[in-house]
This record gives sequence, structure tokens and C-alpha cells, in this order.
Amino acid sequence: MEKILWLVWLVVIIAIAVWAFGGKKRKMAKVLMEAGPLSEEDRLFLKDHFDLYGKMPEELRTRLEPIIQVLIADKNFEGCGDFEEVTREMKVVIMAQAALLLVGRNHRLFSKLQTVLVYPDAFTGGRDEDDESVRLGESWESGSVILSWRSVQRGGEDENDGRNVVIHEFAHQLDQENRHADGLPELENRNAIGNWAHAFSEAYGDFCKDLDAGRKTVMDPYGATNPAEFFAVATETFFEKAKKLHEDYPELYEQLRRYYGVNPREW
Repeated sequence: MEKILWLVWLVVIIAIAVWAFGGKKRKMAKVLMEAGPLSEEDRLFLKDHFDLYGKMPEELRTRLEPIIQVLIADKNFEGCGDFEEVTREMKVVIMAQAALLLVGRNHRLFSKLQTVLVYPDAFTGGRDEDDESVRLGESWESGSVILSWRSVQRGGEDENDGRNVVIHEFAHQLDQENRHADGLPELENRNAIGNWAHAFSEAYGDFCKDLDAGRKTVMDPYGATNPAEFFAVATETFFEKAKKLHEDYPELYEQLRRYYGVNPREW
């Protein structure tokens, strides 16, 4: 009898979990549908300041715009340094680049993120106020992303240099959703985890060997810092130098294509 009751209780728990998950997905779909597209003014600003927006397929842009709207409404923005406020235009440019990481996949709108802090230029201190090193961006597990607006502009307006501070830091946010930034974000099942681990470990090893040998690489050398930075740098390169990344690291590219649900090689 106790075993039967335990099984019934287990079924009830599973049913509640499935219902709750389905409810969250329905709620997310409703929120995105109600958010609607960007204004024509927002679109014109994006075309001038975020090159990839203009190169994306129309169908992806249609899906991207409501995500941008919801992210702007859902997250706090704080101006730092000489910035008294973060303008609508700045929010649109930042969140358009961040939304690029969500547009092709099931997501939770960067669930840990609460606040985006924006400095006019490079900043010092960050998480450790005694640290005097200069930074262009940071992502904290506690729920903050810090950005240099000048770097945001540079990254958005040049999609061929393989460097984009927004994409980089928001990739860290995805990595941090499962507690630790370790280069292994939340994946759908064990097979996906195994395939990811194999492709990334091989690519990371080859990448570090090339750097040690003085060979030029498609990815920023900063990616050799650790697996978390490798994932963030690989993500930047995936969106900005897709063809070259596919040529040099085809298995890595395929894992990123599956994870992000888009194929920038075709844009």
C-alpha cells in the first residue's frame, strides 16, 4: 500500500512539474506575442548601429523584435560614470545583440539577469573595486552585466572583426544559468552534453596548441583563458565569422548551430 501511495505521489509531482513547465512556455509565448514589433524609428537606429540586424533573414528579424521589447521591459538599466541614464536607443542596440542568442532557441529571457550597467567607455574595478585592470564588459552570476557603451557600438557596427562585447557577456549569462560559468551551458539531454563536451574539448585543445605555436587563429586569443571564455569567444566568432569558424572548427560550429538554432553562415 505504501508503495502504491508513493507511486501515486510521484505521478502527481511529475504532472505538476509538466503543467508548470507548460504554463511557463505558454506565458512566455503570450508575453512575446503581446510585445509586438519595434517602431520604425527603432529599426532605422538598429540598421545604423547593428549590422547583423540588416543581414538576418526577415523571418528571424520578425522573431527577434518582440524579444528585444520584452528584454527592455524586463531588465533594469543603470547609467554609470558620466552616464546619467541609458536611453531608449542604447537599450535597443544592446538588447538586439543580446536577443540574437535567444532568437533560435527555447529560452528564459536570461533568467538570472536583473540589471545592465552601462559605462561610457572602458572601466576599472568591476566586481573587485581594488582591481585596477581595464575592462570592456563583465557578466556576474549574481545577475548583472556591465558594458562599455563605446565597445557596444564598435561591436555592433563591425560584424566582421569577430569581437562583440554584448554577445560575449550575454553568452556568459547563458553559461551561468546552470550555476557555474564553465563553458557548458544547459543542454537538452545526455547525448547533447556528450557531443558538446567532445567537440569543445577538441576545439579548445587545438586552439591552445595553435596559439602556443604562434599560429593565427580565427578566434580571439582571449578564449584560451579558460573553457568559459572559450565558449564566449566561440559564440562571438560564430555570429561574426561564421564561414571561417566552420572551415577551421566544423564540429564546434555544428554544436553552436544546434545550440543557438540559427546558421549565420547562410546570412
